[in-house]
Amino acid sequence: MLNKVPEVTVYFWIIKILATTVGETAADYLNMHLGLGLADTTLIMAGLFTAVLAWQFCRRGYVPWVYWLTVTLISVVGTLITDNLTDNLGVPLQTSTAAFTVALVIVFAAWYASERTLSIHSIVTTRREAFYWLAILVTFALGTAAGDLMGEQLHLGYGTSALIVGTVIAAIFTAHKVLGLNAVLAFWLAYILTRPLGASLGDLLAQPSDSGGLGFGTTWTTAVFLTAIVALVAYLTVSRRDVIGAPEGTDAHALLARAE
Repeated sequence: MLNKVPEVTVYFWIIKILATTVGETAADYLNMHLGLGLADTTLIMAGLFTAVLAWQFCRRGYVPWVYWLTVTLISVVGTLITDNLTDNLGVPLQTSTAAFTVALVIVFAAWYASERTLSIHSIVTTRREAFYWLAILVTFALGTAAGDLMGEQLHLGYGTSALIVGTVIAAIFTAHKVLGLNAVLAFWLAYILTRPLGASLGDLLAQPSDSGGLGFGTTWTTAVFLTAIVALVAYLTVSRRDVIGAPEGTDAHALLARAE
């Protein structure tokens, strides 16, 4: 197979943060405004995500719109998993944050023991892709729990939480570029932290002012961010600027045909 994931470019991080924000606001919108309830919403979205994930596994390489649709849906499902633990089962956010942290360490340990690498530049087998998506799911659930813990239970507020997480991400980037922090470690640390960053931004934009937000609502916030994701993914589909290992001068349409 060709590599199944995109190159880590500025587009990657922009769409990732947009998708994490959509995961927070869309989960709230589906649960609160459609009247399905948290459990039914989770089952429906989990079914949709499973179908799209199976579609992603069937591709021979990276297809932007299939990949990013999978990321967006896994963001929603990861949020709903944490929300179910908190709201339906009464699991404290401290407990779920710790549990998902341990789960992520186990996933990474099993992945490395099996493949001897955690690099996303080597997602060229079905087993490696399975580890990749499992890690992504746990990072979204962990990020939701950690973001809610910071913004709500620790009373830091959504804006302050976003600022703190953004500062830590900037420190990781600096450590990688200036101090030589391992690229794979830096990537996964930043990837994990973009989830609470996106969750905090989503809540800051969507929640009413009396809850510490700006009051734009989940409908408009979700619609605007989804539109931005669609526009960026459309650009990447045409330009193929985020294909890993694409030789200079390679025909974009030939690469897309091979992947599909």
